Parts: sequence; C-alpha cells; structure tokens
Amino acid sequence: MNKPITSETFVRHLNHGTMRKLSDFLDPQDSWKQLLADIHKPTGEPRYSQLHLRRFEGLVAMGKSPTMELLHDWGTTNCTVGELVEILVRNQLLAPAALLLPDRITVNEVVPELNLKQNPVVQLPPPRVEETAVLGNQVTVALGRTEESPLPDSTTKPVEEEGPEETGFHKFLFHELMKVTGNFDECPVSEGGHRLGEGGFGVVYKGCFNGRPIAVKKLSSMDDIPPHELKIQFHQEIQTLKTLKHENLVEMVGFSSDGDQPCLVYAYMSNGSLLDRLACLGGSAPLSWRRRCLIATGTARGLEYLHLNHHIHRDIKSGNILLDDAFVPKISDFGLTRASARRSLSTVMTEKIVGTAAYMAPEALRGEITPKSDIFSYGVVLLEVLSGLPPVDDNRDPQFLMEMKDEIEDEEMTLEEFVDKRMGDWDQLGVEKTFELAKRCLLERKSRRPEIKEVLDQLEDILSTASMG
Repeated sequence: MNKPITSETFVRHLNHGTMRKLSDFLDPQDSWKQLLADIHKPTGEPRYSQLHLRRFEGLVAMGKSPTMELLHDWGTTNCTVGELVEILVRNQLLAPAALLLPDRITVNEVVPELNLKQNPVVQLPPPRVEETAVLGNQVTVALGRTEESPLPDSTTKPVEEEGPEETGFHKFLFHELMKVTGNFDECPVSEGGHRLGEGGFGVVYKGCFNGRPIAVKKLSSMDDIPPHELKIQFHQEIQTLKTLKHENLVEMVGFSSDGDQPCLVYAYMSNGSLLDRLACLGGSAPLSWRRRCLIATGTARGLEYLHLNHHIHRDIKSGNILLDDAFVPKISDFGLTRASARRSLSTVMTEKIVGTAAYMAPEALRGEITPKSDIFSYGVVLLEVLSGLPPVDDNRDPQFLMEMKDEIEDEEMTLEEFVDKRMGDWDQLGVEKTFELAKRCLLERKSRRPEIKEVLDQLEDILSTASMG
C-alpha cells in the first residue's frame, strides 16, 4: 500500500501514478514552465535557466513528459510536497495542488494576484490557465481557453418564459411544495420526517402529489456556487429532461420558480441511490451479484441513450444512479449535461470544469467535454459495483477507488480481496470480465476507451451468465 502524502513527503518519493496525474494537469498547457520558473535555489537564485527550459521542451518531441522529468530532477534536492504545493498555489495551479494536499485547498480559496518571481533568463508567457480546486470530492475548475468555443447549453430559452404545457411538466407554486414537504422538514425520512438527503446543488425532500410520492430538490446557493450558476443548472435540468425520456433516466414531475429558491420535482425513488445501497445504508440488504449486473447494464443503457442523442452527462457516479422500487436504475442530476448544437459528440473545450473528483477523467480535468469522460466515470462505478467500496475514503490507502485498480494490476492486492464478499452469488468469470471492462473504461488515453455500445454489449454478455438466484 502507498503511504499517504503529507507536506513533509519528499517529491522524489511520489509514486509513478501521482506523477502521471500531475503531468496530466501541467503538460497540456505548458503549465510546467510556470513551475520551472518559480523553483529557486536556497540562495534565492533561479534553479533553472533558458538552457534547462529548452532541454525540457525537447522531451516533448521524444514522447516524454516534461513535468515528470522536471519533478524527478528537482526531487534530487530533497524538496518536499509542501514546497511543491506552495509553488502551485502561488501560480494559481490549484487543481494539481489539491491532488497532492486536498485538505489544504478549497474551492473558496482566493489566490491574490501575485508578482511572480521571474527568471531573468527564462522569459515565460503569462499564465494561460486559471484553476480553482477541490471541495471534498467536487471539482470546479475555470480554464482560460481560446482554442475553441464551449458547447452551448440546452438552455436556449429561459424556463420562466415557458408555461407547464410547453415544458410538459407541472409548474408548482413554492408554497405548494412547502406544504407537501412539511415546510421542508429537516428531520430524516428514516425518523418520520421529510429530508431524503443532500444532492448536487441542494437538499432533497420527500412529499406527495396527487397521491403519488415525489422527491423535491430545493436548490440553494452555496459559497462556491453563485446564484446565477444555480439558475443555469436549474434551467439545464428542465430542458434536458424535457427533451430526453428513457426508462433509465430519472422522471421529472415538475418545477417551481416563483420562490426565492427554485425547486425541481421528480418521481420518488424508493431504493435511493446505488451509492447508498452498496453501502447498505439504513441496514438495507446487500445487493446480489445478479442485481448489481442488472443495475450496471440498465445504467449503461441510459448512458447509451444520452450519447446517441448527443448529450454528455459529465457527472456519472453511483450517487447519481437512483433505484426505483424494482431496483431499475435511473440516471439523475442533469444540471451539468451538455448538448451540441451541431448534434455531434466531437471533443470541445469548456471554460468551466465541473464534476466529482473521484470519477473525473484526466481530459475532463483539463477542460475537455467528450463522451469518453462519461465512460471513464462509469468505469469507477463498475469498480464500486464489484467492491461495494465508496469512490473515495480519506481513511483508506489509496483514498481513490480508481487507484486500487492499479494495486490489483501491480499484484499488491488480488481481485478476490477486492470483491465485495457480501454478495454471495458472484462468479469468478463474471467478476473478471467486469474488472477487465472497468480497466478499459479507465484507460488514461480516451481514444483507447470503449464506446458505450461496446460497454453495453459486454455487460449484457456478463448478465446472461449471472446467477438467477
């Protein structure tokens, strides 16, 4: 097992996987040059000159990572992770800083404009990348991009201009939702109250409408999410679910926009999220292997439908896979979904990176919007299905579940040790096939990951052999 990273950890002791992730942040935009220019000797003199810069630039043509070579070279001086993070923060490279010391970086942290120490020999362009950082598992990174325009959101027409007949959804009054949720009662449902839990951008409450149980998400502004951003997520969710309907997508009932806090209303999912069921939250029974295969396959069908209809979800995770009374999976939370006006799924750049850190593909952290990032996130979900473990655990080493895949490949852990023993009906061949599929989904290079159709075909093959018990 890898030792946890602290401020005192020597940079030269970082493992290859961590170095590779740092290079994924710093190589594409030549951000490593900012790091190089801000590394100084104990005397205060710059450690690297123009000659060093050209040498590191030459590594790119050789297919090598200048970031990794720079860190290996600097690491020989016994520099520490704390020193590296200090430089990254000083240069507003907060996402890679948060990768190393997540507790030190928050999305609310304001990095003042700094007069960076300039190497008198190395003349570097001003920083092209502005990055915010990690708050828990949630990542929001703002990137300055000039190469391509971001995809338009689906929200081309404000919801307020549409009546319920135009959206196809019921338009609730805010006071109506207050009434059916017991004035947004904060007591948990498990204790006889109305609160179901906290989702993206708000708290979810249970209610009843026309004799039917509903889930009401009351959106609320937080320090890291300004009101205008919340409004965008609200409109985006409505427009997406107005357009897209599928058995494996959550069903929207209506919305409310007349109060101070907008609300979204969905059909109630009695079995909660896949994340909670894998954790057996509330004493629920462990999911069987066949049940997990059914859920994984249904989720892939929903994702295939999204991709065939030119939508990229951007936040696929077990917490966004809800289960109805028959455990049919429903993909939820479409506030981050992006659709192409040209009806294509070509990769484009975005000004904001949003998603959940424990599920995010390397290219997603660089600001790319591509369906292959959904595939990567789905690969993490498959690891959760196999292991029953949460995607990230601060008290676990490694903290991120996706890194445990590397430990199995490096034979530091066996697949049998990784598998959730609470599902008594699992079969070795099915588990091995699922793990191999997860590995392919989690490949660093997006071009090597499978398309969703191939993922679905393989899952249906695995499901056909799963026990009927």
